[in-house]
Amino acid sequence: MNNNDVVIRLRYALSLSNQEIEEMFKLGGVTVSDSDLDRILTRQEKDQSHDAALSNHDLEAFLNGLVIKKRGHRKDKNGQVVPATFDMRNAKLVNNVTIKKIKIAMAYTSDDIQELLKLAGDHISNGELSAILRRPDHRNYREAGDRYVRKLLAGMSKKYRG
Repeated sequence: MNNNDVVIRLRYALSLSNQEIEEMFKLGGVTVSDSDLDRILTRQEKDQSHDAALSNHDLEAFLNGLVIKKRGHRKDKNGQVVPATFDMRNAKLVNNVTIKKIKIAMAYTSDDIQELLKLAGDHISNGELSAILRRPDHRNYREAGDRYVRKLLAGMSKKYRG
């Protein structure tokens, strides 16, 4: 799944305008021009790399902006704003981090994610979901395939767009 597909599908599922998408990128620390946004919101050819139109860093900046927009800035115990993390260090982590950030932004529980996957015609066990949401250095960590991100976004579309 291409990085820009995630933005395109989230845009559809959450009925986001171009201005809201630009705002989320800005909240995440990345400024995008109108031409950049047009490139991001255009489907890529299948033979291109997953990050040809949108880098992993920029995708994560957008997801961080989504978290900030939906939940506000994270603060420490002293009330100071904690900067967002960038965890997509390599291509293998993209799907797992995407699922985690969507879960945080939308305040989903594991049951909510399972329900969304069910709406899209898929199923995931509690153990498998737990393994996907773990840190990469945990012994029970499991890489999430494109299928889970695709189905999660499809379930969100069905839930919010009917």
